[in-house]
Amino acid sequence: MERAGKYRFSWENLGDVHLGRPNLGPTTQVAVYRLMQYCFRDVIEREYGTEAADRIFYDAGYLAGEEMYKNALGEMSNLNEFIKKVQSVLRDLGIGILRTEEIDPGNGRFVITVSEDLDCSGLPETGNTVCTYDEGFIAALLGKFTGNEFKVKEVDCWATGDRTCRFVAERKE
Repeated sequence: MERAGKYRFSWENLGDVHLGRPNLGPTTQVAVYRLMQYCFRDVIEREYGTEAADRIFYDAGYLAGEEMYKNALGEMSNLNEFIKKVQSVLRDLGIGILRTEEIDPGNGRFVITVSEDLDCSGLPETGNTVCTYDEGFIAALLGKFTGNEFKVKEVDCWATGDRTCRFVAERKE
């Protein structure tokens, strides 16, 4: 059953950016994206608490990952093809540089890094991981490709003093 709502997402809602921005084009500064993201995060956290804000950002990332898979990646038959395609799309869109450190499809475990991450590279150290949206995004990509559910947790982040984001993805049993 289709969910009704004023803001229900569909890929078409991204619009025709070239038509709508003939002079400025499809790109903007990373700081503008972060301004929107961190202001949303602040307001959601104040209104609903940290746990809810993290859940909302994870779920939004998950939705974005599902849509990205369906609309920008498409069906693939093998893991190498999947990883190469994801690497290419993330780099081309300026989201980040994805690498794999551990691949164990039999046990459903992946360790993935994203350098120059759109969400956090260059942020001041806070002692907290901040890439909750990315956790959901990666979980959806892996889930759509494998047909399994994954839980993804960021274990290293620029905001914790590391210079790359590291995510551990594990298949849910």
